[in-house]
Amino acid sequence: MKAGFDPQKYIEEQSKYILERVNNYDKLYLEFGGKLIGDKHAKRVLPGFDEDAKIKLLQKLKDQAEIIICVYAGDIEKNKIRGDFGITYDMEVLRLLDDFRSFNLKVNSVVITRYTKQPATDVFVNKLERRNIKVYKHTSIPGYPADVDTIVSEAGYGSNPYITTSMPIVVVTAPGANSGKLATCLSQLYHEYQHGREAGYSKFETFPVWNLSLKHPVNLAYEAATIDLKDVNMIDNFHFEKYHEVSVNYNRDMEMFPVVRRIIEKITGKESVYYSPTDMGVNRVGFGILDDDIVSEASKQEIIRRYFATACDFKKGLYDEESLNRMKVIMEELSLKQEDRPCVIPARDYACKLKEKCHENDTVSVIAFEMPDGKIITGRSSSTMDCSSAALLNAIKYLGGIADEIFLLSPLILSTIRDLKEKDLKSKITHLNANEILIALSICAVTNPTAQLAYDKLSLLKGVQAHCTSMLNKNDEQILRKLGIDVTSDPFYPSENLYYV
Repeated sequence: MKAGFDPQKYIEEQSKYILERVNNYDKLYLEFGGKLIGDKHAKRVLPGFDEDAKIKLLQKLKDQAEIIICVYAGDIEKNKIRGDFGITYDMEVLRLLDDFRSFNLKVNSVVITRYTKQPATDVFVNKLERRNIKVYKHTSIPGYPADVDTIVSEAGYGSNPYITTSMPIVVVTAPGANSGKLATCLSQLYHEYQHGREAGYSKFETFPVWNLSLKHPVNLAYEAATIDLKDVNMIDNFHFEKYHEVSVNYNRDMEMFPVVRRIIEKITGKESVYYSPTDMGVNRVGFGILDDDIVSEASKQEIIRRYFATACDFKKGLYDEESLNRMKVIMEELSLKQEDRPCVIPARDYACKLKEKCHENDTVSVIAFEMPDGKIITGRSSSTMDCSSAALLNAIKYLGGIADEIFLLSPLILSTIRDLKEKDLKSKITHLNANEILIALSICAVTNPTAQLAYDKLSLLKGVQAHCTSMLNKNDEQILRKLGIDVTSDPFYPSENLYYV
């Protein structure tokens, strides 16, 4: 795909703008929304965007910045899962700590927000502290966020422990939304002013893009990505009233702005420098867009992908019908259809042909890969392997110019793995999944030059689009994503089994 975004221009523009804010204060608390590392949504809707742009931006500022990670105790307690990585929020905190250290960035501490002595949270706190990581606990404040007098008092922010920091920029981030980043920033602001230091607050979120139109596909793709949070883009009326300039923000920021502004004014004792939610932001991503047609088309494809994800999550009982209906409305706003995703029809057509040859109750799962050159490669489920595994092998054969009839994997190795699963591990699922097939391929590549040739082509699968006629298991989904394949599924279970699927 052609690039529609200039990542270098974006980083230069963004770092300059942040430093301008820093110069106005002794210390700037910068709330970072979205992903600091591996922002694949931004990469998909802004072709050319560096998914690690934010962390590289922080590296440019590392001599002036340190990081606080917030996590909501309730999310730890209910084992909330990050869909993109398939890990719980407490594990995501550990992953972030490791990643920040690998980029040589200073992590100040972890803040547990809305802490009420939850047992699982206490275990997590012990784990962190025994690894010499500083942990602070912030409890819920009565009347938050409406009772400003209580919030900005010793009974409110004053009851939270002060987090000692040493850098002029303090980045406050979290595993996901509603983790308490804003409250942590404002709590710190309160303590800074109690200590006689002038501090400021700004917000850095990539989406929605304030200087694109309300219904621009990039901004609608953001709504689709946050369908579970019920985020809705809105015209920033505060900004328009002050500057007579149209800008876009989203409902949560719009709803909270009057309260946040009052809190800041009560903390500082003077009129806020911010007249709108847009004023609070330091987002310059819109200035990095080179080709609007390219990013618009990429965003439309992302919306279709999000539609399939929402439909599958609804089928699994994770989303309510309101979320699914909202996704349908977003699709209709841009006149999008499921079939506008090129790999959808080939997968469904092949599945229909196979069903004609099967018994009525037989389940057929087919996955179609749209290769970088537009070629469609398919794979079907069988007694030996699942559809993802078959498509992976077919795809790397295609990339390596290897004939279809040539076997990449030793039948002896495949049967040994199946025997291990069935006889020794007592697994009821005996066909091989994507992870097992890739391990078998890596073993065969040691002695088989053709398998090695195919193995070397795995890196070329990055950016491949895929669609499956049934919902993939978590293992296959994660493997495909790790290979850089963007996969969607029709909202159907691959079998009538409730557990062994």
